[in-house]
Amino acid sequence: MASPDFSLSVSDCPLIQVEGWDRSLRQFETGLSASLGVDLPASVGETARHNGLLIIRVAPRRLWLVLDDGAPAPSLAIDPDLGCSVSLGEGRVRFSLAGADIARVLSTCIAVDLHAPTAAPGRAVHTSFHHVPVLLLRTGEASCELIVPRSFATSLSDWIADGSYGAI
Repeated sequence: MASPDFSLSVSDCPLIQVEGWDRSLRQFETGLSASLGVDLPASVGETARHNGLLIIRVAPRRLWLVLDDGAPAPSLAIDPDLGCSVSLGEGRVRFSLAGADIARVLSTCIAVDLHAPTAAPGRAVHTSFHHVPVLLLRTGEASCELIVPRSFATSLSDWIADGSYGAI
């Protein structure tokens, strides 16, 4: 659905979760940073972008590596004594939302203050959408992405469509 005031598109979400063990976190992160060729986000909610890859710190020891459409997955060789990785892409879908009416539409489904520094463009926030855990990624002043469980994608996109009534 698209209008000058609001648009929503749904796509697959190639996603890899990596996590370091507490006792070896520094060594894990140093190796991962070198492997990816970029400094990792330091605190929960921070992001870094490099070569078609968005790196999101989603928890103190956990990162999500979200690939752009068509970007190759990074080659990760994680020592199991330092941490682990798992693909989550089959279970997630990416909603891309944009438009001048985005704040009103989002206010119908999630409880996030888009004016708070923690939800500024370039940041990520875990929240709930009708009791479903989602990750809100602010991509701009009038745009964001929601990473949602695939099994709820249809009902959540329908909810957004209902909330955007009048904007489309």
